[in-house]
Amino acid sequence: MKTRTLAGVLLLSGLLVHGGIARAQTTDSGATLFRVFLKDGGTLVSYGEVARVGDRVVFSMPTGAGNPPPLHLTTLAADRVDWDRTERYAMSARSGRYIETQAENDYTELSNQISQTLSEVGQSTDTARRLELVEAARRTLLSWPADHFNYREADIRQLVTMLDAAIADLQTQARGPGSPGARGAGQFAFNLVAFSTPPPALEPLMPSPTLKESIEQVLLAARLSESSSDRVQLYKSALEELDRTAGVTNDSMPAEWVNATRASLTASIATEARVDRNYRSLSQRLLRIADLRARDGDVRALERLIVRVQVSDDALGHARPDVVASLVSNIEAKLDAARRLQLARDRWALRAPVFAEYRTAMQGPLAQFAALNAALEDIKSLAGTPPATLNFIDRTIARIAAAAAAIQPPTELVDAHALFVSAVGLAQNAAAIRREATMKENLQRAWDASSAAAGALMLGTKAKTDIQKLLRRPQLQ
Repeated sequence: MKTRTLAGVLLLSGLLVHGGIARAQTTDSGATLFRVFLKDGGTLVSYGEVARVGDRVVFSMPTGAGNPPPLHLTTLAADRVDWDRTERYAMSARSGRYIETQAENDYTELSNQISQTLSEVGQSTDTARRLELVEAARRTLLSWPADHFNYREADIRQLVTMLDAAIADLQTQARGPGSPGARGAGQFAFNLVAFSTPPPALEPLMPSPTLKESIEQVLLAARLSESSSDRVQLYKSALEELDRTAGVTNDSMPAEWVNATRASLTASIATEARVDRNYRSLSQRLLRIADLRARDGDVRALERLIVRVQVSDDALGHARPDVVASLVSNIEAKLDAARRLQLARDRWALRAPVFAEYRTAMQGPLAQFAALNAALEDIKSLAGTPPATLNFIDRTIARIAAAAAAIQPPTELVDAHALFVSAVGLAQNAAAIRREATMKENLQRAWDASSAAAGALMLGTKAKTDIQKLLRRPQLQ
């Protein structure tokens, strides 16, 4: 029994070493070509893997001949794709690529690993150790096909069967002759069943598309595309490929087909350009109207404008859904702004009597402060301020301060009114500091007066602007 087991193991080791000298093909044929199967029966070639992003499918589609060929990044609605066939084909393509490039190298590595293990079996005299090594080799062989696209599964199945026989003999030796179940039949049968693996469902691989087929697929992708710019780019890429191969004899591209396709592409590009112009004109015209109606706060007119967009789109054949969606979104934004504006105007109308009262009360103080501008400019520029001017500033500031203090601003104008009071205070400080600087002939204090005058002018201008803005009927910003 021992002699038979060792002979079988060593024979298996020899077979593995012999299989391990094979070499994989090293020629790289470029990226793997995948296929996108459509529910309507058509197919599109993908140069490399297909990506599914949300409700879209994205892939690089060859648009002509070459190595590598010109590519166009194509997107389609995912619900157009027959995903079962697409994924089966992807598995077939990956398997074919693996077998073409890497499989034999991996099989050689496996063979060398198993051969080394079985060589240890032949060198060992410990039956338990032999059994452990052979079972480890069997487990390695069993797990390998599933991770390597079932490459050379039949060969590995044969090797596992030989290992099963060796394991049965070694188990018998371990138990000793004449012991119950010496031949390990139950274990042997179980091992054969355990190896059974379901065959993968694959889609037959298709040959690389001809130039004519590539151009036809470009046209199919253009028809499926929801983007006008994408369609035009696809049409132009197909036309460029036809122009590039003009005059080249090709049985797969009859002259009649080339001429008809070129004419169709030229007409399609012209049609897309005309439709783009129509929708661009519609968008520009209606957006101008929407802007005017929003500034007027005309909510009803904007609502009618949205209906007008739908009617115009019907007349144009619903050719640009993305443009229409953007146009409607913009008009709806203006409609929302008009509603907000109308709400603000309604509130302003309710507050109009209070605003009118405040406007009347502030006319005097604002006019009096404006009369100080020239004097404050002189203090600011250190141009000279005679005593009469200083006295004029003091008297005017006193009247303005008294009037402003007696006015109760509406809630909306509290901040603007406080800004005006601050401007009056700075003007008073500017005159006082200028008087001090003059008495002491102190240039530094004169510059301090200049800073106070500059602040008074700046705050006074802002306060007046804010008050006038808040008192006006609201406008769209």
